[in-house]
Amino acid sequence: MKSDDSPPHPDRPAGAVRLEGLAKSFDGRVRAVDGVDLEIGEGEFFAMLGPSGSGKTTVLRMIAGFERPTAGRVLLGGVDVTALPPFDRDVNTVFQDYALFPHMTIEQNVGYGLMVRRVPKAERAERVRAALAMVRLEGFERRRPAQLSGGQRQRVALARALVNRPKVLLLDEPLGALDLKLRHEMQAELKRIQREVGITFVFVTHDQDEALTMSDRVAVFNAGRIEQVGSPAEVYEHPATAFVAGFVGTSNLLDGAAAEQVVGETGLFSVRPEKIRIAHPDDPAGPDELSATGRVAEVVYAGGHTRFLVDLEAGGRLTAVRQNLDEGSADVLRHRGTDVVLAWQRKHTVRVGP
Repeated sequence: MKSDDSPPHPDRPAGAVRLEGLAKSFDGRVRAVDGVDLEIGEGEFFAMLGPSGSGKTTVLRMIAGFERPTAGRVLLGGVDVTALPPFDRDVNTVFQDYALFPHMTIEQNVGYGLMVRRVPKAERAERVRAALAMVRLEGFERRRPAQLSGGQRQRVALARALVNRPKVLLLDEPLGALDLKLRHEMQAELKRIQREVGITFVFVTHDQDEALTMSDRVAVFNAGRIEQVGSPAEVYEHPATAFVAGFVGTSNLLDGAAAEQVVGETGLFSVRPEKIRIAHPDDPAGPDELSATGRVAEVVYAGGHTRFLVDLEAGGRLTAVRQNLDEGSADVLRHRGTDVVLAWQRKHTVRVGP
């Protein structure tokens, strides 16, 4: 499958990062990346999403210059940098462990790269001040990393990367060490900072929620290849493969006899649980809806919503989601063993396989 099958975006300039036939093998046997073609536009917040071992981090390391491709090319701003070392590429990387110098102050950590480049002291101080203001850490200049929280250390690492004014910022699961609440806060902060600085962010994550909420576009990796590239809405609403349907969010898959009976076609089809309306057997489906009858096997209360696992008469099991809008929403549909009808609009049924 072509890596980027999303339509061209008229407002997105091309060319910040271009990967052509990128491949990487380890020990001559393990093919971690297998022929990736990808273009990331100037000023995009681009996510590379996939499970562990899918190749996304190896691709990021090849963009950074920490790994040499076995085959293919890396172009930054239209220039082939495949053979260049990391320090000769106009990119910076933020790692999950932040890699801060523990013996240096925050000011010294942020300004270290500028010092190495022999930027004049006055200019260095001003750029460090501006970078710390951008990540909202004014007044922390004299502290050391051990005196900061995890979220504050993450901001220092981000300031240190941005102070060098790279054309592309690479982020390798930088929020992975944070707790859930702080991770959500930092997602919003990263998006704000990216909008302010206007540079290209390439973000590696295995967290589908991060990819969907933060990125302009997302590439879904699996087994060293890209299965789909598109906007978060495109990837979620119109998954190209069964893997994308199952990895990005929760999805139901219909095949075999169930697909023939419910959809009226052979093949493999996906429908999202929140698209499904669960009703009593005497509540008929609408004219533009598909429907299936079944029996509730499990009911899972999840706070804001309830999940119903329904065994279909046609075979297989579907999950439907019902929002818990009020305290009195519990009814007969919440009980195991209840016969129900599941109905959804035909347009929400997406073919994901033959």
